Amino acid sequence: METGDDRSGLRCLVTGATGYIGGRLVPELLEAGHRVRCLARTPKKLRDLPWADEVEVAQGDVTDPESLGAAMRDTDVAYYLVHALSSGAGFEETDRRAARVFGEQARAAGVRRIVYLGGLTPAEVPERELSPHLRSRAEVGHILLASGVPTTVLRAAVIIGSGSASFEMLRYLTERLPVMVTPSWVSTRVQPIAVRDVLRYLVGSARMPEDVNRTFDVGGPDVLTYRAMMQAYARVAGLPHRLILPVPMLSPGLSSHWVGLITPVPASIARPLAESLRYEVVCREHDIADHVPDGLGQPFPFATALSLALQRVREAKVTTRWSSASTPGIPSDPLPTDPDWAGGSLYTDVREREVDASPEALWRVIEGIGGDNGWYSFPLGWAFRGWLDRLVGGVGLRRGRRDAEHLRVGDSLDFWRVEEIEPGRLLRLRAEMRLPGLAWLEMYVERGADGDGRSRYRQRAIFHPAGLLGHAYWWSVSPFHAVVFGGMARNIARAAARSVNRRTA
Repeated sequence: METGDDRSGLRCLVTGATGYIGGRLVPELLEAGHRVRCLARTPKKLRDLPWADEVEVAQGDVTDPESLGAAMRDTDVAYYLVHALSSGAGFEETDRRAARVFGEQARAAGVRRIVYLGGLTPAEVPERELSPHLRSRAEVGHILLASGVPTTVLRAAVIIGSGSASFEMLRYLTERLPVMVTPSWVSTRVQPIAVRDVLRYLVGSARMPEDVNRTFDVGGPDVLTYRAMMQAYARVAGLPHRLILPVPMLSPGLSSHWVGLITPVPASIARPLAESLRYEVVCREHDIADHVPDGLGQPFPFATALSLALQRVREAKVTTRWSSASTPGIPSDPLPTDPDWAGGSLYTDVREREVDASPEALWRVIEGIGGDNGWYSFPLGWAFRGWLDRLVGGVGLRRGRRDAEHLRVGDSLDFWRVEEIEPGRLLRLRAEMRLPGLAWLEMYVERGADGDGRSRYRQRAIFHPAGLLGHAYWWSVSPFHAVVFGGMARNIARAAARSVNRRTA
């Protein structure tokens, strides 16, 4: 990056660019005239994003001082947008260590400002008594403020935007349950904020004066109970009034499983959200406006934020989703190279079919798989596997797709994630369901050998077992592979052929 000054675009480092907020912040920074470098553990996940050619990408991790220090060279503003949305053991220490490394490397690199998006905490509750999730986010803010680098900490409660976990939770609970028995936290007051306002404050924070080193509460103009938020959603979405009956016996753990059962948000993510909603989280000041002035109608009212989010959903223009980042606890190992794999057993199930359709027609079917289109075989079996995954705390099938027709590397696809895509040729999915091992599903398109316009479909399921349980799992499900994988190959070929017939009819 070239040297910049306050009269031109700043040089910004964005961590968490593959996540929900980071993936939306990058284009906003570019639009504001800034130059952007993204830090990513897996740079390939940024490859297919619309703005990928306009940014630098540095491979690294916020817990690795060497790679982080290299990424921070020649940086004016460093955005810290990573945290462990998990209640698993050790996540607080991971967050603590990452924040310390980030602050140390920012100071060593001469970064002029750190900007961090944290969580709004209740005024009357000591931090030590907060939920682990809220407590950790508050601690990260303290560490960055004490780093020696001027820091802006924005504290937000519920963020409302198409694809956000909070919006999806609100949306599905309200749409699916006209009558609901709910946890007592639906009576807690909260101050939601539109994602557009969060992004505006994040971008504006880059140019704060050097003597500003503090937290700012950010929220919309409305303070509502969660019950009122659900009723407001029903009105905006044109749904009948909802009957909501709070009961005191649903703990955060139980209510997170309740949320996981009804919505696409798995219990592992729903729990910290539910724990946060136990407390009244209302802004105590609006000093951010002194540095990032609000325009007419800003910040957006809650009903407006809902309308904007719903419009994006209905127009299929959801740019990032809560599932854009990998789900906590899901292994992210890349596919073992093969045939020179030397790491142990690797089970495969291979299917091939001649297809009475062009490679282009076959590819359209493959790229449209999952979500509402399903998986082309044994729907009851897929549904049962998704339900079983939810039962053990996995993501299940309800995440669906970001886009109905197109996929890109890093997209979540039901309980898979797109690990590689070569348009017109290969789609590789990595399993994110709970398994005793690692699993992939590959779908290939090849041109017919005779040059007659036909194509060949090749499908490969791959499983790397973890221990004896992994081997037992493979052999226990292998009798069903003919139905599941064989049926998938057969039905994908038929769907491609039917699509050609419909176009020529």
